[in-house]
Amino acid sequence: MFAVPAMSQEANTTGGPVAETTATADLNTDDQSGEGQAIVVTGSRISRPNVAAAAPITSVTSEAIRAQAAVNIEEVLNRIPSIAPDSQQNYQDSDGRQRIKLRNLGFERTLVLVDGKRLGTVNGLDANMIPTALISRVDVLTGGASAVYGSDAVAGVVNFILDNDFEGIQANANYNFYAHENKAGLVSQVASQYGFRQPTTGNAFDGGRVDLSLTAGKKLFDDRFHVSGYVNYRKADLVPFGARETSGCQLTETVKDGPLSCTVSTYTKTGYISPRTGPSSGNAYVNNPNGTRTFVPYSDAVAENPYDGYSFQRADERWNAGGFASFKISDAAEVYANAMWFRDESVNLYPARVLSSSNYSQGAYQLNCANPFLSAAQAATVCGGAAGTSTFVPIELRYRFTGVADQEDRYLNQGVRITGGVRGEFAKGWSYDVGGVYARNRMDTSWATPDWDRVNNALNTVNNNGTISCVNDVANGCVPFDPFSANSATNNSALFNYLLEGTYGTTTTTNTLYNAIATVQGDLGTYGIQSPWAEQGLAIAFGAEFREDQLKSYADANWREQNGGSDSDLSQHVWEGNVEVQAPIAEHKPFADLLQVNGAFRLSKYSSNPNTFSTWKAEAIWAPIPDITFRGSINRAQRAPTVVEAFQASNTSYGRITTAYNDICAPAIVGTTTNAAGQQVPVYGAPAASREACAATGLADNLYGSATLLCPTDVGCTYRAGGFTADPETAYTKTFGVVLKPRFLPGLIVSVDRFMIDLDDSIGYNDYSYFSQGCQQTADPFFCSMFVRNANGTLFSTPGDNPATGFIRQGTTNYYQSKSYGWDFQGQYALPLGAAGRLDFDFAGSLTTLAGAQDAEFLNQRNCVGYFGGAGCSQFIPKWTHNLRTTYTTSDQFFSASLNWRHLGPLTRTSNSGDPTLGWTQAGERETFYRIGAYDYFDLSLNFRVQKSFSFRIAANNILDKTPPILPNSYDIGLSRANTISARYDSLGRQIAFGTTINF
Repeated sequence: MFAVPAMSQEANTTGGPVAETTATADLNTDDQSGEGQAIVVTGSRISRPNVAAAAPITSVTSEAIRAQAAVNIEEVLNRIPSIAPDSQQNYQDSDGRQRIKLRNLGFERTLVLVDGKRLGTVNGLDANMIPTALISRVDVLTGGASAVYGSDAVAGVVNFILDNDFEGIQANANYNFYAHENKAGLVSQVASQYGFRQPTTGNAFDGGRVDLSLTAGKKLFDDRFHVSGYVNYRKADLVPFGARETSGCQLTETVKDGPLSCTVSTYTKTGYISPRTGPSSGNAYVNNPNGTRTFVPYSDAVAENPYDGYSFQRADERWNAGGFASFKISDAAEVYANAMWFRDESVNLYPARVLSSSNYSQGAYQLNCANPFLSAAQAATVCGGAAGTSTFVPIELRYRFTGVADQEDRYLNQGVRITGGVRGEFAKGWSYDVGGVYARNRMDTSWATPDWDRVNNALNTVNNNGTISCVNDVANGCVPFDPFSANSATNNSALFNYLLEGTYGTTTTTNTLYNAIATVQGDLGTYGIQSPWAEQGLAIAFGAEFREDQLKSYADANWREQNGGSDSDLSQHVWEGNVEVQAPIAEHKPFADLLQVNGAFRLSKYSSNPNTFSTWKAEAIWAPIPDITFRGSINRAQRAPTVVEAFQASNTSYGRITTAYNDICAPAIVGTTTNAAGQQVPVYGAPAASREACAATGLADNLYGSATLLCPTDVGCTYRAGGFTADPETAYTKTFGVVLKPRFLPGLIVSVDRFMIDLDDSIGYNDYSYFSQGCQQTADPFFCSMFVRNANGTLFSTPGDNPATGFIRQGTTNYYQSKSYGWDFQGQYALPLGAAGRLDFDFAGSLTTLAGAQDAEFLNQRNCVGYFGGAGCSQFIPKWTHNLRTTYTTSDQFFSASLNWRHLGPLTRTSNSGDPTLGWTQAGERETFYRIGAYDYFDLSLNFRVQKSFSFRIAANNILDKTPPILPNSYDIGLSRANTISARYDSLGRQIAFGTTINF
């Protein structure tokens, strides 16, 4: 990973491939051009020479990105231990956009920057719009940074540093594919019982991906004017589930430790028929596979595999383009502007089908009992006594097409990001930067459903002198549908196209960010304001910021008819002001080679909240000698609700509690008895909640336990969603660590940091049961105030009347807390080998000790580290993960070889955790599929620098072709139907890559 342990790096003067080497400065730099120049550190708005960082930062260099042959940003980020793995292009249900999740705390709590400015809105962000070929470095700051950058930076910051000072012409080309050996295993054994088609054993070469980029830049007017631009094209081929033995069918296990089975589908190529009238009503049949027009009972033996054509790697095509320009008028004014544009189109595939009539509101299909495709025996089964007549009868039909193009869910994501401003020095020691960001992302989602009327038109056929044709809709090209013979839909594209024509519906969501930022910073040491023991003076920065997030969504008539919903037009804005200081106390003194304190404070006012809130940070750095640096920071980071969360919290809707629910203050029904009239009547007991809890809900004491509080049996009690003001959630992020640079071992940098994130008042969705249970168990006003009773104490009302009372609240609001604790380890060692070249070692590891949540005060805190499955443990967080890259480079830089070792610690199913807070019970312990052992992947990259202007790369990721772990019911565990955790493990096997860089 070339993960650098939060130390600044000088330009590589030894000729090796690693852009960073041991340095005398103290943190990652945006400008590495020479000593004494300003250094921009991720996590601070202050830039100055010899700056040091008090929070750990992991950096990934452009060389590491090339070494792993990454095409998408997600592949770069998934290898960083502090980032939760996510792979949207290997996820069937994805919309194709890539978000980033630090510390497993969710993408909405990770701030994504490009050159220190926001990439876009939280809801509309797609990190894959950043071209990998233009990335100079990726900085990952794991710790709260809201005081510096604003909301969203609760878990940390991912800052993409782009090469916006490029000069010349450069072409990059990468091509990679999978070379995986399919071996018969557990999945194929189970699938063979159903006769499902399995991939051919042996080597499979598929999943080709191409990544082409062209970059050009030029400096003019004595280098005062710089302009550069790029264009990037990416294309990925489909890899279906059926191409891998491990996903030959979706394994299911209905009984713990019981037999395995495959998910099956009634959509078969032999057809599925179920009469809805007559003596055979409700029976399920398929057409006899032998070709005779007879029925045989439906069974798993004639079922189909519903997921064999699903996308393991989605077909995807993306264009990125953009440019950078700057003009230095004078030291006082430099005008700059950047632009990025992208267009990405991908699809999810589904088998082409005639859908069950249960998918439509119109009811069952209608069949003419004189249908010419019906045999006499079939007509008797379907129509009974009406066989052969013109009577129409209801029927249920399902059919899977074969030999035709699959049905597509289409996703089109496109957007633009423009930044610009002016910066410069306006007085001695003082500089400014005034600019802004405009970002707009649009997502079009298009789904289709075969038209119900057209299915009926295709069923309503007549035989005219041996030619069977449709009775209706001939003008629109109606194609007769024969559902009464096996394989009749094979290669029948005309029929499928007729059924699907004009049914695609599209919903569009547009997210827009308007962001204006003004920063003024000063080095007060210029005016003598500094510690008498320090060489640098006090540095200060002031900032003001305005942001507005907008979200608009709308849909066409087809989408609304098929999927419902309504249009929305949401927005919120915020005004913010901040101040940041860096105060060196002592430098190059005995027992204080460096002693420095930093601080920042930000005040924010959101339009969606009546209150103003603040965030702050405090940091300290102490290096008693140059070899050892101690550092620590504490951040109070606050995240305001996103525009969607704010709308969900404030927008009001009502509904009925349809599940069996009783007011906790009403008498409990403990049984039934027979009254004098012989009727069964309930027997009441004490209410579930105490008098104190019920009083906290606003109930009069004389109504406690009254039968009038019982929810009506016909409609139930009422809930109201929304009507809240969601307050910001607050995270206290603490990091403490040490950085070692021993002089007796030149070239070695090691850092160890402890992180602790406590997130309070988490913003999330809770239904009425959360508040009801919480009030019952704690009598806490936080829970009990969510009961809004009528004057008579009841909780039922008529939602259509927009009632002000008579309901329990639910919806998006603040609740309790989440936590993430652990240790980060980083190391780098450069070992010169004289004439033989050099070796570079780069290490990044993370030991997670706590990752979990406490949903309410009365509930136990759960710790999901090392566990998977069960409620609340869906992040798959091993206790230990690491990357270790070893790179050898010849002294003439002609050749380099880089071997990376990726380690993922073991995971145990929560059922075998021994921890009741994770749902463990003695009876629930499993004997099978309860543990995933440690996984080790090895990646090899070879680079040949043929000449200064031309280099060639060969890489192999997962070179040993390690097969992913197999888990039945994987969708319930990790939203994957591929029998594994696709985002965490290399699911498609060995990947071979070729790449080249040419400079002109």
